[in-house]
Amino acid sequence: MKKNVLIAFSILFSFYQITAQTINPPKGRIAIVADGNSPDPDDLGGTAITIALLKSAGLEDRLVHYSHSCDLVRDDRISEKAEKERHHLMQIACDMTARRWTGFKHLTFFDAIWQKEETINDLAWAINASTKNDPLWIIEAGEPDIIGLALQKTPKEKHKFIKVITHHPANDNAGDFYTWQQILDFGIEEVRIPDQNIKLKVPIAQWNWAKNHSDSRIQLIWTLGKLAEVDDVVRFQKGKWDCSDAGMILYWITGANKNNGLKQGTVDDVQKILLDFIAKNPEPKRGPKKKN
Repeated sequence: MKKNVLIAFSILFSFYQITAQTINPPKGRIAIVADGNSPDPDDLGGTAITIALLKSAGLEDRLVHYSHSCDLVRDDRISEKAEKERHHLMQIACDMTARRWTGFKHLTFFDAIWQKEETINDLAWAINASTKNDPLWIIEAGEPDIIGLALQKTPKEKHKFIKVITHHPANDNAGDFYTWQQILDFGIEEVRIPDQNIKLKVPIAQWNWAKNHSDSRIQLIWTLGKLAEVDDVVRFQKGKWDCSDAGMILYWITGANKNNGLKQGTVDDVQKILLDFIAKNPEPKRGPKKKN
């Protein structure tokens, strides 16, 4: 009997160690380059979750660059009109989530096509500011071209302080101007984790906790992910809620490859971090403005 109790306790302790991830990011700053204007609309939910996770982890000040719509050459699978809609939706996902979750006033969320020069310059500035004790982690949440253009514009001696997190060859190999090997040839560090679609592209019912939550910040996140699900450009998001690219931020805030970060995050992991923050930081009550 005593032996069985000991075994059960050991299993429970191991399970706790696996599931109870702590916020323990590596040193350095974070930059995010996302698409969203390509046929797959998953970056709508991914962007919302990414911003909310950074705020919930108390790491919003470490975000020094965010750009979206980084697919620089339109894919024939998405029409000009639909792509234009995506640019606007991605800007809303960035700006509205950042405003509602607060803490991002230091940042401009760039459209990589409509503000191409500013986007490249902003990322290049972040690269130039990198040192051994303050490296730059770049989340590759879309095609690699903007990353390549910014690296091309910066001194080679800075590139050894750049770490690019990636999770899917579909991003790596989709560049119109740079191959993934050319990105590696700049001398950056590749940080590769498993495909985050496995556990973060899930049946939409797994997000009912957000849909039905009383806090409008959580409802906003769900709504942005739902917009991707009802998008009519692709069919493979039907019935799904997909924040797969946010798995790279989940990996980074829990340690990345320096502090044993969570390589295969789940919806439960996201839910716990966000709801812990919401519980400690309740939404201000809304009501009619006071009359003067």
